[in-house]
Amino acid sequence: MRIRAFTPQDLTAVTDLTIETFRPFYEDSFRPLVGETVFANQHGDWRDDYRREIPQLHAPERHLYVAVAEADDGLAGYVAWSVDPDRRNGRISHLAVSAQHRRGHLGTALCEHVFAHMRSLGAVVVEIGTGGDPFHAPARGLYERLGCTALPTAVYYRQL
Repeated sequence: MRIRAFTPQDLTAVTDLTIETFRPFYEDSFRPLVGETVFANQHGDWRDDYRREIPQLHAPERHLYVAVAEADDGLAGYVAWSVDPDRRNGRISHLAVSAQHRRGHLGTALCEHVFAHMRSLGAVVVEIGTGGDPFHAPARGLYERLGCTALPTAVYYRQL
């Protein structure tokens, strides 16, 4: 496994992996939980939202970065992150690992790779968010194993 900086040639694979990874959350978890009206309003175009968002994730001139993990069979995962040099704060915004490479500590390797880069850019704190639902349980476990502290929050939706 090789972790390296994102290149424009990675865009399609990163976008496809994002959609593949988060489809179960949007379609099997969030949609049934909140109902069709809230789903349509909040994330009804989630695939196209990612198609618009992913190309904006890597912009080093704006302190936005993506690192990808390559395996022999192609893209195995990626992590998107940023650093606010004034606040000395890093933030991981996206982390996705392909189904065939999960449970092999690739998420850990990607996070540790990013943590080293954040430190080299002066960051002393990292922020990582995830959901409190069953779909996101593996992410919460990873972040806790990495020594992160969870901050309880609640988000409520209601159809009007």
